[in-house]
Amino acid sequence: MQVDPGKYKNIKNGFKVTLSEDGTKGLVKGWAPTLFGYSAQGLCKFGLYEVFKVWYANLIGEEYAYLYRTWLYLAASASAEFFADIALSPMESIKVKIQTTSGFANKLREAVPKMYADEGMNAFYKALVPLWMRQIPYTMAKFACFERTVEILYKYVMPKPRAECTKGEQLLVTFAAGYIAGVFCAVISHPADTVVSKLNQEKGSTALEAAKKLGMAGLWKGLTPRIIMIGTLTGLQWFIYDAFKVIMRMPRPPSGQMPESLKKKLEKQNT
Repeated sequence: MQVDPGKYKNIKNGFKVTLSEDGTKGLVKGWAPTLFGYSAQGLCKFGLYEVFKVWYANLIGEEYAYLYRTWLYLAASASAEFFADIALSPMESIKVKIQTTSGFANKLREAVPKMYADEGMNAFYKALVPLWMRQIPYTMAKFACFERTVEILYKYVMPKPRAECTKGEQLLVTFAAGYIAGVFCAVISHPADTVVSKLNQEKGSTALEAAKKLGMAGLWKGLTPRIIMIGTLTGLQWFIYDAFKVIMRMPRPPSGQMPESLKKKLEKQNT
């Protein structure tokens, strides 16, 4: 829908055209670079987020880390995604090329040598800047929105504190907060996602040229399926991530918990 709106008019039509042309195989085209690329990206994104969050919190101190926690989440997630996209870019370029350029290649091992022969290493990294433009705001929204939504759900929706909830109830809250965060992510990052798709389809094009060709309406093509995909994907990502912590008995500190030192200060001010 992003790169050929005349052919793929809507979700229903898109499925119909894809199935009629390529069968069920068409729905999983580019699965290998997706698997390898997003595995590498996820490892960097979630792992480095925890590292940067702790590092930045230690730099500004416990109390400021609580008071300005939304900014902390935004800074940590942006820093993590910067490095995660460097790991993702080659596989994302290969995936989009396979999916959007008919007859170019059907498999990862076919696409890599062809792309390298055509454009050298630039073929794998020419969309890195648009990828940063798409993924960094996406990840900032994803992590900050998730962390704050978890706080809100426990404060206003759950009938008991997190400490009194079962592991299953906690994971349900995690999935719900992840899905809500995913919807925000999809909307915020969609125009840049469309540019990335167009850029990897066309040889020699720049991000600005691709955006001009698409126009304002074209930048928002395919938003509905992306909301469905990213919402579900983000919800599952957070569920798996939190479930892994539960299984491995890793610490899962509650989001937005006020430090004892700050509580005492506030108590003194009120007395």
